[in-house]
Amino acid sequence: MASQDWFEKDFYAILGVPQDADAATIKKTYRKVARTMHPDHNVGDAKAEERFKEVGEAYAVLSDPEKRREYDAIRAMSHGGARFTAGGAGGQGAGFEDIFSAFGGAGGAGGPGGQRVRFNTGGAGGQPNLEDILGQMFGGGAPGAGYGGYGATAGPRSGTDVQANTHIAFRDAVEGSTVALSSPDLGRINARIPAGVKDGQRIRLRGKGRQGDPGAPAGDLILTVTVDKHPVFGREGDNLTLDLPITFAEAALGATVAVPTLDGGSVKVKVAPGTPSGRVLRLKGRGVKRGDHVGDLLAKVQVVVPQRLTDEAREAVEKMAAAEDGHDPRAELFQRARA
Repeated sequence: MASQDWFEKDFYAILGVPQDADAATIKKTYRKVARTMHPDHNVGDAKAEERFKEVGEAYAVLSDPEKRREYDAIRAMSHGGARFTAGGAGGQGAGFEDIFSAFGGAGGAGGPGGQRVRFNTGGAGGQPNLEDILGQMFGGGAPGAGYGGYGATAGPRSGTDVQANTHIAFRDAVEGSTVALSSPDLGRINARIPAGVKDGQRIRLRGKGRQGDPGAPAGDLILTVTVDKHPVFGREGDNLTLDLPITFAEAALGATVAVPTLDGGSVKVKVAPGTPSGRVLRLKGRGVKRGDHVGDLLAKVQVVVPQRLTDEAREAVEKMAAAEDGHDPRAELFQRARA
């Protein structure tokens, strides 16, 4: 929560980063400074210990996107983002109370033509409650809320998002499925996984996160999906892939062979005579379906070399080798290698 420190302290200067520093720079700088100023490395050094606390306070604000946004807005108001009349003697700069009085703090009026803003007071002496003031100025501080105009009232806060992970089978990822998730704070949730989800993909399930204030929407569930590998099928975009073993005779003479499909069935495909290992046979419309688009099934031919030959098979292979005597299949390879 904001405090008067946010007006008085320059957290960017304390941490040693520019005001437009990104999150990675802020984190890296903090780690470096914190290591140097850590009490374990500066035993008995009160100044180093105090510096360590200041750096930690600065990092706690600047590393939180919501706190940093509020801090920048508050600092902008007190350093030129909005014009305020000095309230101290001798024209001193406006103090913490002066800034809010310029908005009509505690029911006061602004300058001529200024807009009156009412703040609920609380605590001893009827002093303005800082949280109430900031709530009205910044739309209640709800996560993701923008800064309203002067006089904006705090509304019910939306629920926060929740991160979760799940494993699903390869086939479920391709065809879509519903998974049951459970957690101590959210209970049991049924999450619909759309067809065609990829490994590592994040799915946003609207309204499945933590509940907000009454009348406010719930947060979302951000689900990261890990897809288990399949023993046969792979995936390239919306295409499914597999290695298709065929015999030497089928490759040499040609054949029509069965190819398995992900749904447990099969489809026939024609292997042309002289098909080599590595050739890809495309089966249209047998891949991943996403919306109106359907991918293909890509079957990569793998010619199987027999480990054992019968006497008859060996004799047939020897006759073939004799018929091809003088043909060197590697001649072109060597020719290209010397080029």
